[in-house]
Order: sequence, then structure tokens, then C-alpha cells
Amino acid sequence: MTREVITTPNAPAAVGPYSQAIKAGGLVFVSGQLGLVPGTKEFAGDTVAAQTEQALKNMSAILDAAGTGMAQIVKVTVLLADIATFGEMNGVYSTFFPADPPARAAFAVKDLPVGGLVEIEAIAALP
Repeated sequence: MTREVITTPNAPAAVGPYSQAIKAGGLVFVSGQLGLVPGTKEFAGDTVAAQTEQALKNMSAILDAAGTGMAQIVKVTVLLADIATFGEMNGVYSTFFPADPPARAAFAVKDLPVGGLVEIEAIAALP
């Protein structure tokens, strides 16, 4: 099995020893995306909605670089700093997956990197 590292300047650089994504076995494994604006270390906003939108835009850019897209996502994991913001996240999330959304798990964690409010990772199929 071949393993290819995926990277793009259209999404934030990794903040640790990991790749933006890995392509292997007909799938793309996208690392958790925060709501950081590419090329900066700034969040797109201080709300879960703003950070969710940016995290999903970052994910889309990474998937594009891998040769696939949001419609090919098969599994998503959403991490929230506060489960009370689930509805706010879900409202934005649903606009990225208006039909036939992927399988998903969502749960709260104690803290997220660099003070993020939401982090989203995904697995997508290659076309």
C-alpha cells in the first residue's frame, strides 16, 4: 500500500508533528481542522459557528489538494469544547452537507489545541 502526504497552503499548516492529510488505500484521512485562517494563527471568529465554517473550508481545501471533495466524505468526527454549542455547530455543518451527509460522531472534550472551540476530522473516499 502506498502512503502519500497531502499538504496545501490553502489550509493552516500543522501545529504539531502531523500531516494535513494522508492518502492511502483509496481513502484520504484528514487531520483535525480548527477554525484557523490559512496563513495566520488567528481564528476566523470567536464563535463556534465561525470556527466550524472555517474548519470545514480548510477541510475542503485539503480534500481538493488530495483530488477529492466534501461529497466523498464517509466519516466525520467533531470535537467541541462545550457540548452546549452542538446546535450552533450543527447549523453550520448542515450547510456543507445538505444531502446524504456522512456518518458522524460528535462529542465534547476538555480542551482543544490553541484554545479552539471546535475541531473536525474526516475520512473521504477517492473518486
